[in-house]
Amino acid sequence: MATTRLITAEDLFRMEEGTDRLELIRGELQRMPPAGGEHGEIGQDLAGHLWLHVRTHRLGKVYSADTGFVIERGPDTVLAPDIAYIRADRLPPKEARAGFLPIPPDLAVEVLSPSERAGAIAAKVALYLGAGVRLVWLIRPRTRTIEVHHADGTHRILRMSDELDGGDVVPGFQLPVAELFHDEPCLQNVANVALSGSRAVAESRKAKENG
Repeated sequence: MATTRLITAEDLFRMEEGTDRLELIRGELQRMPPAGGEHGEIGQDLAGHLWLHVRTHRLGKVYSADTGFVIERGPDTVLAPDIAYIRADRLPPKEARAGFLPIPPDLAVEVLSPSERAGAIAAKVALYLGAGVRLVWLIRPRTRTIEVHHADGTHRILRMSDELDGGDVVPGFQLPVAELFHDEPCLQNVANVALSGSRAVAESRKAKENG
């Protein structure tokens, strides 16, 4: 009787890139279609805030959605959260970071799509926490809420009037939830910035000519 060969983390890393993102759940491939625009906007906004805080205070490294983390072996599980963070004292040596990260992140962030099933989301949170991830943020654009899951199994739901914070996982990080679900960019602001930039360029040229 034929048996299906389980995929390893090394097999996944050698696969050619396609249109879908791939994760590995206990040896079986999971395909994830490209995200929608709202998903990308919210993920990028949060990643920017988190990256600036982490870099400013030299707390560790922030990773984008293309990064795989090997969180289980035998069979292998490789997850690629939308945003992830590893604190400085846990970072593997630089040469060990050329492939998938061989450890779970301290923080994993998932921006949820409407098509994702509740059971699959709960299973992924369990995988993260079971592997040693200390903090999981689930961003729900439709309800404008954030689910915060802690290593001890407790969780809470943040709403627009609340503030997201990194606790002792990302010390000092704070962001109003409303900041992630802000209104559309203002065209007048774009025009003002463009005008300001043009004036600055003109003044710089004039100063060089007079100098």
